[in-house]
Amino acid sequence: MTRLLITGIGELTTNVASAGDPCGTITDAAILIEDGRIAWVGGADPAPEAETDVLDAAGRAVIPGFVDSHTHLVFGGDRADEFAARMAGQAYAAGGIRRTVAATRAATDDELRARLKALVAELHAQGTTTFEVKTGYDLTVAGEQRLARLAAEVTDEVTFLGAHVVAPEYADDRAAYVDLVCGVMLAAVRPYARWIDVFCETGAFTPAETKRILRAGIAAGLRPRVHGNQLGPGDGARLAVALGAASVDHCTYLSDDDVAALAASTTVATLLPGVEFSTRHPYPDARRLIDAGVTVALASDCNPGTSFTTSMPLMIALAVREMGMTVAEAVWAATAGGARALERDDVGHLGVGARADLVILDAPTSTHLAYRPGVPLVHTVVKDGVPLR
Repeated sequence: MTRLLITGIGELTTNVASAGDPCGTITDAAILIEDGRIAWVGGADPAPEAETDVLDAAGRAVIPGFVDSHTHLVFGGDRADEFAARMAGQAYAAGGIRRTVAATRAATDDELRARLKALVAELHAQGTTTFEVKTGYDLTVAGEQRLARLAAEVTDEVTFLGAHVVAPEYADDRAAYVDLVCGVMLAAVRPYARWIDVFCETGAFTPAETKRILRAGIAAGLRPRVHGNQLGPGDGARLAVALGAASVDHCTYLSDDDVAALAASTTVATLLPGVEFSTRHPYPDARRLIDAGVTVALASDCNPGTSFTTSMPLMIALAVREMGMTVAEAVWAATAGGARALERDDVGHLGVGARADLVILDAPTSTHLAYRPGVPLVHTVVKDGVPLR
């Protein structure tokens, strides 16, 4: 049995709710890890006495590892020019995805794998220990299968997003492309994927197309997710609820009925403030959602066009500064909220039995994640009980 005792924790966020504190905060704390799982959590005095390795947090704060439930990490090329154009006043449109499709198709497996490895290293360095990866940047049968296969090399949370935009070859025959996504493409990707997602938005897929594609994925054994209500009002959020989707992601433009439907469901509203930062679109109103009883997650949406960042600490800072969230709410959303969006109960918290995925911050409290934006505050990342850095 491998054992690790982390002691000297100044502030521990467990996300195991206690009276009046959904974050389950413990001061002057310690954690015992056995074989990659949390075995005990409590005060540093008295901590368990047994033969074990000891890691002294020296008064630093400890939080669960971040759970990034929305990324697009497998892609080729670069769209920095689009970012510069947006900053100069050009509006964002969904069609830019097709540029990345062309670059991804031209990239070799080794080139895609190298970039994926580098981005995963970035995630780990910034405290992310669990993450999802979508396909969607090839839009051919063999290509989407390739992206899913490469994503599955680094995560169990692979999402089939053949319905990102209509492939350029099918620009004049949308129905045929939807048939392809629901049929041969889905069958090719299915062995590697856990999830199916659709970009339900003007310029991407209609509500009727979204419903058909998601139902095909559900019939094939995949769990549904939705990109919705990003560029304007639409049916994405209510479709997600109606189909029992794990999450609807973006949620910038929500009606009162959308919010009520989400609040009455188990569908998580995943907010992606890196997109609004990069596109100058309005930020989602997290305060409105939380006050209505909606479960909220934060994710990076790391992608080359609209949010080329892997930083969950940045998402927390943006959520606090721009979206009306408290620091505690934002940290919960970036950890336990992301776990809810991935339907995982083994990550996102530090309760007994959970995976020993945690972050030691180079700060006395988690408030510093928003208080000191842009500063590298990750001191040590522990994944499955093993320190990564």
